[in-house]
Amino acid sequence: MHAAAPGTTLPAHVDDPALRTELDRTIDALVEQPGALIQVLQRAQELYGFLPEPIIRHVSRRLEIPYSEVSGVVTFYSFFSTVPRGRHMVRVCLGTACYVRGGNEVLSAIRKELDIDVGATTADLEFSLEVGRCFGACGLAPVIMVDDDVHQRVRPQAVKEILDGYRSEVNDDVR
Repeated sequence: MHAAAPGTTLPAHVDDPALRTELDRTIDALVEQPGALIQVLQRAQELYGFLPEPIIRHVSRRLEIPYSEVSGVVTFYSFFSTVPRGRHMVRVCLGTACYVRGGNEVLSAIRKELDIDVGATTADLEFSLEVGRCFGACGLAPVIMVDDDVHQRVRPQAVKEILDGYRSEVNDDVR
């Protein structure tokens, strides 16, 4: 999990009544089921893009589970985030095969291109950057994933072109 920086201003959509209503519908549907917490947190993250403290507190109150327990679950599972994630998740494999075939250089090129560190999100909320240890494609190393798309035998020189493909997708949506 990624922790929110102290004093960070929350995005306006965190207070969106329509999102809160949708989250409450999910809670109402699952409240009696064992193990509802994980499902509710997953739905909250789908709705908000991350799990801000006010939403964690809301889930705690609605499910009548102590805040410390809900927060503990959020911090335990790496797929939960308390900071906004970008529209596109970029993951770089640094498993042995990817590392020895240049994965670290690819990571450096991505960090430079996006101007962020691992675990961070670009200011425009378009990209987040994470590292993985193995994506199961060792014969195609080095490998990166952008969302669910696997890019194989990536070279640092190709990073800008790969990311531009996702940037143009954003521009097409605006038109």
